[in-house]
Amino acid sequence: MSAPAPSPLAIVDAEPLPRQEEVLTDAALAFVAELHRRFTPRRDELLARRAERRAEIARTSSLDFLPETAAIRADDSWTVAPAPAALNDRRVEITGPTDRKMTINALNSGAKVWLADFEDASAPTWENVVLGQLNLIDAYERRIDFTDARTGKSYALKAPEELATVVMRPRGWHLDERHLADAEGRPVPGALVDFGLYFFHNARRLLDLGKGPYFYLPKTESHLEARLWNEIFVFAQDHVGVPQGSVRATVLIETITAAYEMEEILYELRDHASGLNAGRWDYLFSIVKNFRDGGQKFVLPDRNAVTMTAPFMRAYTELLVRTCHKRGAHAIGGMAAFIPSRKDAEVNKVAFEKVKSDKDREAGDGFDGSWVAHPDLVPLAMESFDKVLGDKPHQKDRLREDVSVAAGDLIAIDSLDAKPTYDGLVNAVQVGIRYIEAWLRGLGAVAIFNLMEDAATAEISRSQIWQWINAGVVFENGQAATADLAREVAAAELAAIRAEIGEEAFAAGKWQEAHDLLLQVSLDADYADFLTLPAYERLG
Repeated sequence: MSAPAPSPLAIVDAEPLPRQEEVLTDAALAFVAELHRRFTPRRDELLARRAERRAEIARTSSLDFLPETAAIRADDSWTVAPAPAALNDRRVEITGPTDRKMTINALNSGAKVWLADFEDASAPTWENVVLGQLNLIDAYERRIDFTDARTGKSYALKAPEELATVVMRPRGWHLDERHLADAEGRPVPGALVDFGLYFFHNARRLLDLGKGPYFYLPKTESHLEARLWNEIFVFAQDHVGVPQGSVRATVLIETITAAYEMEEILYELRDHASGLNAGRWDYLFSIVKNFRDGGQKFVLPDRNAVTMTAPFMRAYTELLVRTCHKRGAHAIGGMAAFIPSRKDAEVNKVAFEKVKSDKDREAGDGFDGSWVAHPDLVPLAMESFDKVLGDKPHQKDRLREDVSVAAGDLIAIDSLDAKPTYDGLVNAVQVGIRYIEAWLRGLGAVAIFNLMEDAATAEISRSQIWQWINAGVVFENGQAATADLAREVAAAELAAIRAEIGEEAFAAGKWQEAHDLLLQVSLDADYADFLTLPAYERLG
């Protein structure tokens, strides 16, 4: 008996957008509906499994490599599929949302790869979700241009051979798309909407261009979640009629549980795997979230004091390089979030030195590439990797067999000397309010204090406030971290913003709402799994 026809999807509570019919075609929506019918039940089971695992961590305050998958780790015979030509050299990757101007600038940036982001760098307004897809289609069809209404400056694509290869990042498994619902009124997971629309419209088009449908997979917590993605890829390739293995996926190892399953994640995706990435802020957020009731030994200091040279971060990144190269996959390093200042040469000098030493370290450790958030940083990062790689596209031949990481090394948070500070609390509140306010207005990538911040930044900010209060931290000035102190700092910051931008701009923004939401997710006894869940309910 043939499978039932897919339930039609309804567009819910959304104003029509210009040219949306080019993205939301009947055939594309039928494909998304079929993905939803087949795979959402398993997604739901895996989300429930996350909660069970978190309860186990709360009980034991420990994690270990999985005994049930030891045979996969011990088997030296398997590798991932060879990289396609368009993804073989990834020495510098730029990240950013898919608005029209960013699409052109990122493709033109000189980076080898552009992470076209529907996730942490994009607030999931219906406009961003649909028009972001349209911008990518237009880019592949070379019918995209942009004129900045404010400056009059025009932007257009360079020659095809000069453009970055696109690796698209859909939303994480936990987020639903409330504007697309099935016949029973259930929303479709945002991940399936983003992946489905992009794959349906572009898989064949990209293969014709000598590239392919390439993806970054965010917020993965286990190899079983990677297995679900693999099943989706197999189905999607058959459904659209492109060869199996056309898809390539790079998985962000940005949760502490995934760090214990790197080999298994590559194994599950091996016909479609491209590499792993070390995502710093979400990784720290995941450590706090999972070990938030583990007591003093799991208390993180100020986020800016946790550099990649911290022992537990070294263990994570070196294990990632060793794992990737053992299995023939690319190891992609972390983010240089600095935004160059057009006004302050001294700020630039200090920041460029930090970025350079960060990228030199990654290239020296064996990474095959790294991320930047701004086009001006592309040459700097390129120089670090060119110096090590020369004419080679990667350094997978560096197997890093000298690296040995024990289970406890990945969670040895107390190996850090640094302690939380009062200034760290102030910074967490400042960045949290300023980022959330922009997110509520539909902006996901925001320059704050010369750093490009995204949703992962807000997550670590509010998680640290929560953790410090609940762990009874006492700052160096003798003040205890309390809910009242957090409220006091937040009120002072709100007043400072009002004075800084003026009454009119303050009233036009969403500052009070952002202040209230930050305090809600920082102070509630019932810790919200993701800030973006309550925030999405308030998004226009």
